[in-house]
Amino acid sequence: MSARFTRAGQILGSACLELRADGTIAFTGDVGRPVDPIMKPPDPLRPADFLVTESTYGDRRHSTAELHDALAPIISETLERNGVVLVPAFAVGRAQHLLHLVAQLRSAGRIPDVPIYLDSPMAISATGLFCAHSEDHRLSEEECHAMCETARYTQTADESRAISRSSDPMIVISASGMATGGRILHHLKRFLPEEQNTVLFVGYQAAGTRGRSLVDGTDEVKIHGQYVPVRSRIAQMPGLSAHADYREMLDWLAASALSPRGVFVTHGEPSAADAFRRRLHDAFDWKVTVPEMGERFVLGHKGATLSRPR
Repeated sequence: MSARFTRAGQILGSACLELRADGTIAFTGDVGRPVDPIMKPPDPLRPADFLVTESTYGDRRHSTAELHDALAPIISETLERNGVVLVPAFAVGRAQHLLHLVAQLRSAGRIPDVPIYLDSPMAISATGLFCAHSEDHRLSEEECHAMCETARYTQTADESRAISRSSDPMIVISASGMATGGRILHHLKRFLPEEQNTVLFVGYQAAGTRGRSLVDGTDEVKIHGQYVPVRSRIAQMPGLSAHADYREMLDWLAASALSPRGVFVTHGEPSAADAFRRRLHDAFDWKVTVPEMGERFVLGHKGATLSRPR
């Protein structure tokens, strides 16, 4: 068996996997977008006998709004009312994307000059990788250094606690991106109850997460065993997502010139996976399946056959 990787373009180092034995199986993994401010687009896939594809945004399109124009008023309006902009962000990818946009907005004078904190040891480490691997992203050397230097890095727990004790206007970027754990929870506990603040979500929020509850409009959220009232503004920018939407996925797959004998749709909520299954069939006339947990398939020259264990 041999393996081959191609750029997936979703985050730094993300890749699609091709396994070759008697036949070829391609796994998309998480696929990036064709036009992204920091990441290069995903490379086309080579022909494969079978395809396993993600479907995170299998039922949605991203906003076409210009990101700077969408982000600037959210930040400016919050800071002008002496509030805090709190951003739960994935440590690899979204944190750096946001830093890049904020650096550009501040350089252009479109947002107030207030302290910006990157409060995530993993995000801090990942940010440094961008300057070391310029071949894997779109940023120029100047843009990369501006991104890395725009925020104050808080490595220690004491530095993180100092942020939560402050009442001054500021921007805080912290993990995790869906508010399921990490330092962001301490900041949410501190800043959610205050009306002048804004919590800005910039990535996908899976069902059952605190992030999803907040964007869906809950009036309280449980953190560290306590219910915290939600009085701050909750904002969301889906256009900052690193995942390709269904149209971008279809265009990418069309450019890959695939003609698989079977396709499996995974890594999406049930409605998104089923919607993408139908779109793939309509667009390419492929035989597409959304496998259920525990199902087994035998892959052969005529396609994939469901094999139920005895």
